[in-house]
Amino acid sequence: MAADTLLVGGQAVIEGVMMRGAGQVATAVREPSGRIIVDARAVTSIAERYPLLKKPFLRGVVVLGESLTLGMKSLAYSAKMAGEEEDTLSDRELLGTMAVAFLLAVGLFVVIPTGAARLFREVTEAPLALNLFEGALRLLIFLGYLAIIARMKGIYRVFQYHGAEHKTIHAYEGGGPLTVENVQRFSRLHPRCGTSFLLIVMLVSILVFAFLGWPDLVTRILSRVLLLPVVAGISYEIIRLAGRSQNALLHTALLPGLWLQKLTTNPPADEMVEVAIASLAAVLPEEERRRMGLPADGVVYGMAGHTAEAAPEGAEEPAPGAAAIG
Repeated sequence: MAADTLLVGGQAVIEGVMMRGAGQVATAVREPSGRIIVDARAVTSIAERYPLLKKPFLRGVVVLGESLTLGMKSLAYSAKMAGEEEDTLSDRELLGTMAVAFLLAVGLFVVIPTGAARLFREVTEAPLALNLFEGALRLLIFLGYLAIIARMKGIYRVFQYHGAEHKTIHAYEGGGPLTVENVQRFSRLHPRCGTSFLLIVMLVSILVFAFLGWPDLVTRILSRVLLLPVVAGISYEIIRLAGRSQNALLHTALLPGLWLQKLTTNPPADEMVEVAIASLAAVLPEEERRRMGLPADGVVYGMAGHTAEAAPEGAEEPAPGAAAIG
């Protein structure tokens, strides 16, 4: 990673990519008409108001919570722009969706493995061994879940956009230029990926939970849920260090996370890379856009055959804060 590049991150959405930079978040989506719609907005982290939250281990919890919220909003926006939903979610609907998703995740990755681990009591009564069995079950469920969704037809394109996001960030961190041809040269695997983060969460949780003893089922479930911020904070620091360090040993330890990304990313088409570039351009300061060979206004026009033009007849106008491209 070049020393003068800004720290950026992203997420694949429906027919598009969300990027977040310093104080900006942008979601670029290719509409059914072929236009790229970019919705760029200023964001302020709660850590700006409470500097204590920028401290190691606390900042990871903040980043995770904000990323989940922004990610859900971007998914809802992209679904509407891609023509899959008529309306975006209200704040109340978004909160309800996140709550349901959290409960499902707790059921799948906490309740099932810790409940099933009781079956191993016929083999051993040692709390440490039972906790390790639980952790192994959780990891297997996680890997199985990824393997199943990776085979879903509708997810394939999302994972292509995931690959486009990674390639574009790699190209930016490599010093550019941010052209489709140059971006496609880079790997679709990235050490700061959410997939790698989740794998590290699974592994760190095994270590953290291993020494909690083996109380009753309800206590085990509550302890796992309450310690999730601790696990997330530790995992974030590992990912952050890996993204900035050139230590060969650390990079070797993170190889399983990169291998796992072969399930959650697919090689993107050029038009998908265009969308990712447009999203990243919208969160970069003007001087960074110029350095990357992009227009100073952040507008990146499409491939051959796409020009700046009026919206096709009957097409929906861009939402407030959004720009049409191509």
